[in-house]
Amino acid sequence: MSKLPAALANLPFPVIGSPLFIISTPKLVIAQCIAGVVGSMPALNARPAEQLEEWLIEITETLAAYNLAHPDKPAAPFAINQIVHKSNDRLEHDMAMCVKYKVPIIITSLGAREDINAAAHSYGGVVLHDVINNKHAHKAIEKGADGLIAVAAGAGGHAGLKSPFALIQEIRQWFDGPLALSGSIASGDAVLAARAMGADFAYIGSAFIATDEARAAEAYKQSIVDSDSDDIVYSNLFTGVHGNYLAPSIRNAGMDPANLPESDPSKMNFSGDKTKAWKDIWGCGQGIGAIHQVQSTADFVAQLKRQYAEAKARIA
Repeated sequence: MSKLPAALANLPFPVIGSPLFIISTPKLVIAQCIAGVVGSMPALNARPAEQLEEWLIEITETLAAYNLAHPDKPAAPFAINQIVHKSNDRLEHDMAMCVKYKVPIIITSLGAREDINAAAHSYGGVVLHDVINNKHAHKAIEKGADGLIAVAAGAGGHAGLKSPFALIQEIRQWFDGPLALSGSIASGDAVLAARAMGADFAYIGSAFIATDEARAAEAYKQSIVDSDSDDIVYSNLFTGVHGNYLAPSIRNAGMDPANLPESDPSKMNFSGDKTKAWKDIWGCGQGIGAIHQVQSTADFVAQLKRQYAEAKARIA
């Protein structure tokens, strides 16, 4: 059994909603938490930086009010994603806001820093770091992260190439703390499979884009419904880091998905106004073949729970 901190020990359902750049806002985060899964968003979605405090107030006060009214069915905790990369000139400001409002879970990406982990630990926060291989997993834990998010092949956005079977088994040989699996998970069956492999939680992103609460264009949502894994393209052109994207959005931008040039990783940028590519090119994972309609977050999570229970019954 994994050793889980209090914030993660009693989740109503073993799912963490991954932070969706541009798309996740308090509306989606709150809906996810009330539905019983960890809701999350990138700090950088709040623009200008001052908006982050407003959003943290909205999330914390709304969830506190919900919990007061529903003591027998409290909401899941929420998470804020911090991009720990030199191009993020807002990191210190955004982390200070997380400390001020005691964000229960911090998800760190693209770099691990001991001071960020220490800041979260100062008020009892939990840090989960996303990794694409076992080497990065070791470094994250050595620098003080509490848990890991194994980003395997097929995940939306910045994804790795490792099979989830290989990545989970290598991490579990030495790490018994919180572990989430990311990569093509969009059904309750896949949530159960992730746990059977040794993960504590499934980490789901792309499927939540096709929900009413997601801040995504309707065409983006419908493209997820209409597409499957054959429509996913793996490229580093748009941010300097390899990730998965919807081919229709690449074609709409006037490019050939089958002939994209390589990008210079040193030109990564996650702050300022240099995010046009993220608005025009739609990140998405390979699991979207399981998504057949745009629906509310509550209905999607309820669907996951039904599928999970049915999958457990099939193999009992």
